[in-house]
Amino acid sequence: MPRGTFIIIVGVIGRIWSILYVGGRKNSELVTQGPYSITRNPLYFFSLLAIFGVGLVFGSILVAASFTILAYFIFLYTANREAAYLSHVFGKDFDDYARCTPLFWPDFSGFRWGPERNFSPRAPRVTVRDALFIVALVPVSEFFEYLHSQGYLLARLPPWLRPRLP
Repeated sequence: MPRGTFIIIVGVIGRIWSILYVGGRKNSELVTQGPYSITRNPLYFFSLLAIFGVGLVFGSILVAASFTILAYFIFLYTANREAAYLSHVFGKDFDDYARCTPLFWPDFSGFRWGPERNFSPRAPRVTVRDALFIVALVPVSEFFEYLHSQGYLLARLPPWLRPRLP
């Protein structure tokens, strides 16, 4: 298994878990249980894991860190805008939730399963479709590694950008 694949899988599973919990209730109900009890933005957190994993699959910690940091700042901007909107919609309930639940980085000490929830069957389909793009990058990475090992590609990149071959 290429480096980073496990992190991609964790990111994809975490995104699916988050979507199952929010289950089409986003912006109509304040969801504070399951993955939303450890971070206010589990979709963004698990997306960051998957992005980091993709960078590792391509064989460069520098690429992985660069794309993850770039995505983090984009998600941070979006999360802050969403927080302002949710504060406006849900008022004190959201403000109380925000005070005890981190914006991004999970705090597992506050984890709560919560009651059983029904979810929209459309939600997991959309998440799986979105995640397939990330997972599809693994064979693409393998193809680039093959081209490189055969001397067709990336021969002149500096060593710190070249994929590491086993």
